Amino acid sequence: MNKDFSTSRNPVVAFLNKAPEEFTAADIIRYVKENSIGMLNFMYPGGDGRLKTLQFVINSEEYLTEILTSGERVDGSSLFPFIDARNSDLYVLPRFSTAFMNPFAPEPTLVMLCSFFGNDGRPVECTPEYALHKASELFRAETSLEFEAMGELEYYVIAPCTEMYPVADQKGYHESGPFAKFESFRARCMSMIAATGGEIKYGHSEVGCFTLNGMTYEQNEIEFLPVAVRKASDQLLIAKWVIRNLAHQENLIVTFSPKIIEGKAGSGLHIHMRLKDKDGRNVMLDEKKELSTEARKLIAGLMVMAPSLTAFGNTIPSSYLRLVPHQEAPTTVCWGMRNRAGLVRVPLGWTSSSDMSALANGLPAGLASVDASQRQTIEIRSGDGSANIPSYLAAIVVAGLHGFRLAEAEQIAWATFLDGNANIDDLEALPASCSDSAECLSQQRDLYEKDGIFSAMMINGQIKMLKSYNDSDLTQRIKADNAVLKQLIADSFHCG
Repeated sequence: MNKDFSTSRNPVVAFLNKAPEEFTAADIIRYVKENSIGMLNFMYPGGDGRLKTLQFVINSEEYLTEILTSGERVDGSSLFPFIDARNSDLYVLPRFSTAFMNPFAPEPTLVMLCSFFGNDGRPVECTPEYALHKASELFRAETSLEFEAMGELEYYVIAPCTEMYPVADQKGYHESGPFAKFESFRARCMSMIAATGGEIKYGHSEVGCFTLNGMTYEQNEIEFLPVAVRKASDQLLIAKWVIRNLAHQENLIVTFSPKIIEGKAGSGLHIHMRLKDKDGRNVMLDEKKELSTEARKLIAGLMVMAPSLTAFGNTIPSSYLRLVPHQEAPTTVCWGMRNRAGLVRVPLGWTSSSDMSALANGLPAGLASVDASQRQTIEIRSGDGSANIPSYLAAIVVAGLHGFRLAEAEQIAWATFLDGNANIDDLEALPASCSDSAECLSQQRDLYEKDGIFSAMMINGQIKMLKSYNDSDLTQRIKADNAVLKQLIADSFHCG
């Protein structure tokens, strides 16, 4: 039986009434013609992690067919610093499944995310988007499992402050209006993201809140549902674009920067992940509803490659001002159950046999039919808004695959488990700077390159970028001159 998509929040999906993965060029052309769409935008992430835009006026059906099927040329060297300007022409080809209507355009404009191709008509090996595609395909081929992911997108909203209904400093977690000042803005963001195809779990205010120099700073979070890892990347990229555009429209300031004020909560990009078998069943728990062998292999890979993962998830000097003790951010290579100090956390997974819904509602037990244990994930907590999202997710998938290849994965997992008796001083520390992360990536680069997931050009470019900050002595320089910190934060305020 065909699934009904007519109630989708995405108007393109609702109109075509079919799964986005099944969209064809003919579907896009029909939507454009029957909805009087006058413009088309191609979007794609550059090396800085932000979406770029190429705009088209739809002159005719012939022209629309041409750009949908053969794409357009772009200058790769202006998008990615590691591509040589002497051989930099790339094609961008739209992925029809990503189609959505631009909520900010002055006239009806259809948007699609793109993939990059070279002059040989093949995907460009050195782009983050294709690295993620290769990583997810290889993971599926070797493990027979689908790698799913979801992000927790944290950001600060900044506006002139009001003295009405103040919130105590750093006490904003899940606050409601009128104490939470930007609840309505967040709701509008969520609605727009859903209309682009983003699958949202929930939104809320976060811990960080303070006033400074007449301005209110309020931290918020939008969390997504687990989807195939490539789609997870797409929806995070689009979500950041939506949030920034709506903030600009409403005269608000938004930042995804990992640290904007010393001593205040930083913003992370926590990534949850789960593995599904060919029947669509979550395999993160075994038949006893305990963490499965597959989950522990995944964790082992993350533990082994944790030092170099920061090279993709924490790409600016201020990233490492967030990775400090007592800020609910990891500092060591470890994992634990529900422990927010761990690099990897295993959150609550609905494994109790108690019928909580019946207890909450005073109803007879046994009425609930949902197996909520299917929602179990694990979460890596080191990344932040500086990450190039497809690169970072590709690196996480590579780490997970490495765990499945390790004969000693179980031993590694339990050796890095943080329980109540563990001494944190005995654990390996995460890198403390971009320079440290560059060195760790240099040491582990073979793990990223061996299957052709990351090209040598990409790894070299990442190492060069990280080393360019020359931040190994940053802590000492900040202590000597506080202006260094202010400049550092200003430079990275609109990262990613």
